[in-house]
Amino acid sequence: MKMDSKRVNLNTTILSIFLFLLFSSFTTVCSSDATPRTSISSNPFTPRASVVRYWAKHISNNLPQPSFLLSKASPLSPVESAFFTKLAAEKALSAHLSAFCSAADLFCLHGSKPAVESHKSDANFAFYTNKNFANYGNARLGGVDQFKNYSDGVNFATGSFARYSRGSTGHHEGFASYASDGNVASSNFTSYGSSATGGAGDFKTYMPRVNVPDLRFTSYDSDGNGHKLTFASYADDTNSGNQGFAGYGKNGNAVPVEFTSYGQTSNVVGSTFTGYGELGNSANDSFKGYDTNANNPSNNFKNYGVGGNGGSDTFTNYRDSANAGTDTFQSYGRNSNSEKSTFVNYGNSFNVGFDSFKEYAKGGVDQTVGFKIYGVNNTFKEYAKKGVTFAQYTKPGSTQDGSTMVSGKMVNNGVEEGKFFRESMLKEGTVMKMPNIRDWMPKRSFLPRPITSKLPFSTSELVELKRTFHIEDNSTMEHVVMNALAECERAPSTGENKRCVGSVEDMIDFAVSVLGHDVVVRTTEGVKGSSQDVMIGKVKGINGGRVTKSVSCHQSLYPYLLYYCHSVPKVRVYEADILEVETKTKINHGVAICHLDTSMWSPRHGAFLALGSGPGLIEVCHWIFENDMNWTTAD
Repeated sequence: MKMDSKRVNLNTTILSIFLFLLFSSFTTVCSSDATPRTSISSNPFTPRASVVRYWAKHISNNLPQPSFLLSKASPLSPVESAFFTKLAAEKALSAHLSAFCSAADLFCLHGSKPAVESHKSDANFAFYTNKNFANYGNARLGGVDQFKNYSDGVNFATGSFARYSRGSTGHHEGFASYASDGNVASSNFTSYGSSATGGAGDFKTYMPRVNVPDLRFTSYDSDGNGHKLTFASYADDTNSGNQGFAGYGKNGNAVPVEFTSYGQTSNVVGSTFTGYGELGNSANDSFKGYDTNANNPSNNFKNYGVGGNGGSDTFTNYRDSANAGTDTFQSYGRNSNSEKSTFVNYGNSFNVGFDSFKEYAKGGVDQTVGFKIYGVNNTFKEYAKKGVTFAQYTKPGSTQDGSTMVSGKMVNNGVEEGKFFRESMLKEGTVMKMPNIRDWMPKRSFLPRPITSKLPFSTSELVELKRTFHIEDNSTMEHVVMNALAECERAPSTGENKRCVGSVEDMIDFAVSVLGHDVVVRTTEGVKGSSQDVMIGKVKGINGGRVTKSVSCHQSLYPYLLYYCHSVPKVRVYEADILEVETKTKINHGVAICHLDTSMWSPRHGAFLALGSGPGLIEVCHWIFENDMNWTTAD
């Protein structure tokens, strides 16, 4: 027995070393690039085979098992599954994270810093992906660097610009079509353009349609002289990201910055301006078309323009037609001299936002601040007593542009057309707009339940969670994880039953706990028809079109595949063929859910903003998007 024990320990050690050497060289942002395993599907001990048996044991009907759900089961082999389960139980996964992420098809960002790039002359950076530029263009005289088609359509786009264009004269940097259509995009601009004279930086079509943008401008354009920066079409149509401007333009001289079409139609994007333009001379910042049609944008101006001289800030069409939102101006223009701030059409949200002004222009000399067409719900504290003009405050329920009003709300502003619709639209022959139902999340797989049950998953375990997945403080990944945990830990709304699940078994258990064992799971077949007019073909009401119970599961961004599943009362579920309008050929098969009781929904819900009604007054329908799911009892 002693010899057998030693042999087992030796085999385990050899296996551990083998797996580590095999997988640690893989990149940690891994999905469809994982090495295929031809024997997994036929091996009865794989996680997928275990899910098949679990389904058969807990689902009472004899309907075919859903291939779209089973395809999300963990790709781990039996040996890998046992190995990583043991590591998770011993809290030792952190030491083998690269192998774990690669083998389990996870979304991990540790160790993803790009290699340092060096160039000495003008460069056309086209079709570049994930590069690190350090000490680039120092003391350059003239010249143009163009970043175009940079990291477009990649899962995780990262670019680091450190000591870039430092001390240059008349040098131009162009960022066009940068990191578009990505999932998580991170850029770090450090010591960028310091002490530069003349020249310009142009950010255009920068990170559009990115799921989680994370942009940081630190010590950017400090001590610069006339180095103009333009932010146009910047982070438009993005979701849940942050931009940080810290130490930006410090000690600058006549540094104009223009923000145009910044964050347009974005969702919950935050911008932080800290120590921005500090001690600057004749700074000129223009915020035009900023956060237009955005959903719940958050902007924080702290120690902005402190000690400046002769600067000018113009806020035009700022947060116009946005839904809610919060802006904080703290120590804005404090102790500055001859500063001028103009707010035109500021906060003209179709749904009330909140603005807080504290120590605004306090201690300033010869300040001029003008507010015109300014929204409601604003707090002014410790505000400058002189040089401030308030004109034409916007009253609740009014508009400045003649937009259509229904029950005090503007219709179809800030909400994608077709995202919400009425039940009467689900009739054969109806032509309607299909929203973009594409899944923008990175491809990931579920983990086997023996592993997820041993991993930390709560804000109280955040330290251990970050250690396990090598998540740095204030990093993009920390932001991703905190968002997921916050949604999973919030209290359910009235009538809601909710649970976050990280394994197929957990999802089955939750659905069965709500609906019983005779259940069916459905999803929309594909993404064809997205963002275009479609015709509704044959429609089928699930459970005879009667009011029914259902469980809907929506993806959350997390290292492994995680779903937020919930059940709400009084719904009807439909299947519908989706046809091309002209040819009437079938292009998709959709699943839609109609919520009949909206009485407890917020008046600010996007459905009411789009459809023009209020809580309890109408039913609201929406499609089940790609890779989301809906469970009901079987017909």
